[in-house]
Amino acid sequence: MTGDLPPSTAWRPYPQASDAERIARAQDFYDHIATRRTCRAFSDAPVPREIIEAAIRAAGTAPSGANHQPWHFAVVASPEKKRAIREGAEAEEREFYAGKAGKEWLEALAPLGTDENKGYIEVAPWLIAIFGQRRGGLKPGDDRQNYYVTESVGIATGLLLATLHAAGIATLTHTPNPMRFLNDVCDRPANEKPIMLVVAGHPASDATIPLHALEKKPLDQISSWI
Repeated sequence: MTGDLPPSTAWRPYPQASDAERIARAQDFYDHIATRRTCRAFSDAPVPREIIEAAIRAAGTAPSGANHQPWHFAVVASPEKKRAIREGAEAEEREFYAGKAGKEWLEALAPLGTDENKGYIEVAPWLIAIFGQRRGGLKPGDDRQNYYVTESVGIATGLLLATLHAAGIATLTHTPNPMRFLNDVCDRPANEKPIMLVVAGHPASDATIPLHALEKKPLDQISSWI
């Protein structure tokens, strides 16, 4: 998303390290992130706000088109707002599971045991509604075209999830369709597009992971070396 740095750009190089050290760091990160799993049963135990703030700051370091950083993270803790989001999400999900999704999609979801009931939205201490901004820019008040919005927000969300996992916080990504009700509940302008809802908290004591979710494609299926 970025081209060559202009000659006048100050650049702080990465710290010196041997190849062996870099390989070890990469492997250590993989070993940690490979334990991340989507949680569908949450506890109402509190999670410090500082953890959510740090995760959003980490998300904000993501690369983005023209460095416009076209994202907004609306953090929801209010019980009233969470109830409104649950009601909006479940209304869309009832239509989805009633047939809107189509047979093939529903068959693909069946091994995960998901349904239209999204009670965890009210139980978990934090919801993070993530919006993509079609217009904006780097400075407050800018009204310029943003670029690669979906790609940029997707990368930022990945960093958000990785940071929350590093902090020991369970997460779930939810994408009810359509999601415009999130603009109303979160008081966001119409020119922002809701991309995803992230549920964050501690797992419930009886939380389990479907065996289907533990199956990850091996390296030779997700990469090619040319």
